[in-house]
Amino acid sequence: MSTDSIESSGTRSIPAGFVDVRGPRFVAWITTAVLVLVLIAAAFSPVTAAVLIAAQAVVFGLGAVNGPKRHPYGRIYANLVAPRSGPVAVSDTALAGPSVVTQAASSGPVAPAGTEPEAPLRFAQLLGLAFTAVSLLGFVLGAPVVGAIFAGFALFAAFLNAAFGICLGCRIYPLVARFRRTPAPN
Repeated sequence: MSTDSIESSGTRSIPAGFVDVRGPRFVAWITTAVLVLVLIAAAFSPVTAAVLIAAQAVVFGLGAVNGPKRHPYGRIYANLVAPRSGPVAVSDTALAGPSVVTQAASSGPVAPAGTEPEAPLRFAQLLGLAFTAVSLLGFVLGAPVVGAIFAGFALFAAFLNAAFGICLGCRIYPLVARFRRTPAPN
């Protein structure tokens, strides 16, 4: 076990490169709430909406660069929620959604039960950053409709993950990862 592994709920260690399946859903619920506030604020004050979407863009950027274990909302989950939630039940593994199934079909290591790999989650955060950056540009450049539309796209993806466990970025990740691989020279 590497030194980068963390305790999920005090009962077992999660290997490096994997996270508790419940963490990303928790993060998605907080993100959903923030993005709903952005859309409400956009109706009354595009400046307030710009500030909120900028803050969410920073959160997405931190999640993309540092990974889900060091993501601001992920830290809230790891420090406040996970210690009180107990070990991951078999029924909770369904929360991992398609990313675990996708990875199991790929050539990479299979995620232990109750966990999912970090790489697709980082990519999903990068996509969230892209949508919130375009949204921020819309609000800043005087096109609040563009800002609201792209905040809505990000909200749709976050809510889909939070409510149904479908991570769009995680589903797209294997396709993008396939393009990154370079064939070995002959």
